Amino acid sequence: MARKKDDAPGGLVVVDKPAGFTSHDVVAKLRGMARTRRVGHAGTLDPMATGVLVIGTGKATRLLGHLALTEKEYVATVRLGQDTVTDDAEGGTTASHGARDLPREAVDAAVAGLTGDLMQIPSKVSAVKVDGKRAYARVREGEEVELAARPVTVSSFAVHEVREETADDGTPVTDLLVSVACSSGTYVRALARDLGAGLGTGGHLTALRRTRVGPYRLDGAHTLEELQQSVDREEPLPLLPLGEAAAAAFPRWDVDEEQARLIGNGAQLRMPAERPGGPVAVFGPGDRFVALVEQRQGRARSLAVFA
Repeated sequence: MARKKDDAPGGLVVVDKPAGFTSHDVVAKLRGMARTRRVGHAGTLDPMATGVLVIGTGKATRLLGHLALTEKEYVATVRLGQDTVTDDAEGGTTASHGARDLPREAVDAAVAGLTGDLMQIPSKVSAVKVDGKRAYARVREGEEVELAARPVTVSSFAVHEVREETADDGTPVTDLLVSVACSSGTYVRALARDLGAGLGTGGHLTALRRTRVGPYRLDGAHTLEELQQSVDREEPLPLLPLGEAAAAAFPRWDVDEEQARLIGNGAQLRMPAERPGGPVAVFGPGDRFVALVEQRQGRARSLAVFA
């Protein structure tokens, strides 16, 4: 019997998302290119943002939820001197305080205060659910939304350039070119908001580019135009095979044929003591990707079985 298209192994492709596209827009484009409905992404990017969006097709979609939990890196522009309703340039200005002649040591101290393990309040216009409904939908309906702070980790937050500018409404502002490395669930626009609040100037994000998701970087990304050209030339999409994708993103555990068979059938084998926490990719003989597991009380609990 011929295998259904959506049962194909598939793989991952790293897309350089353009501005103005939602993550769902990119998924829709890839569904047409890959000729399958089974396409998803690892970690949403706002329409304003550009950069790394990891797309999975076929069975590789089962990796995406775990890839979404890995660390991410961004370059961004933070505008000090104005607040917006969305904490970025997509929303209307809610306050213009102005920002000029800011001491660099004060900026660096405020940035340092937003580095490390934090309790961050997400942006009100975000996809966080409040009583089953997205926060952004409640804000659009005129509701006043209060979101709870949640733990995030900002492992690196650095200022690379400071520029004094004038906003379109004439407000004197200061733009910071920054880089951020952070855990899943961190809102970079909330960092911009909180940085402005800490400096007493207000702040929001005017540009955001994601440069890394886990092991996948911008230098390995393809534009939608490049991918479409491959399709037009009747070439296969440049998919990273399932096993290679798992080996790049997760710690590896090599097992013998019998162990591979048992794990494939859901058996919870004892794992080597040195295995780290989090998902582990299990490989059988012949470099065959068997499953994604995690250690629970010393035993392998299957997260997803692939062989």
